[in-house]
Amino acid sequence: MNTIGMELAALQGVMGGAVPFFLGLVVVLVLLGAFWLGMRVRRREPATPTPEEQPKLPEGGPVVEEIEMREADEMPTDGGCLTPHEMPASGNRSTRRAADQTPLKWNRNSSGGFGSGGPGHT
Repeated sequence: MNTIGMELAALQGVMGGAVPFFLGLVVVLVLLGAFWLGMRVRRREPATPTPEEQPKLPEGGPVVEEIEMREADEMPTDGGCLTPHEMPASGNRSTRRAADQTPLKWNRNSSGGFGSGGPGHT
């Protein structure tokens, strides 16, 4: 092997180890920069509230969920047309408390899918 070939082999050996080292160094520097930036952002955030600043329960205890059956308001049947501003609840579909408060039961013979195209029972 001549001297040029040996020099190229030595240069390849040095470059082969130097390139991954510098790439690793760049990755470490980027990670350190991200950590430093995250700490700066965290320092600007407001402090966590103290136990005295935490929300408290109302005097009467926790709020209870109210479940009721609702039904849609009926449209007038006098034959006239309504414009949107004449509709109850500003054109949105309004509801009222239903007289019958028994919850609807699932029907075993119903498919349960809208537009499924099936007969609805097996």
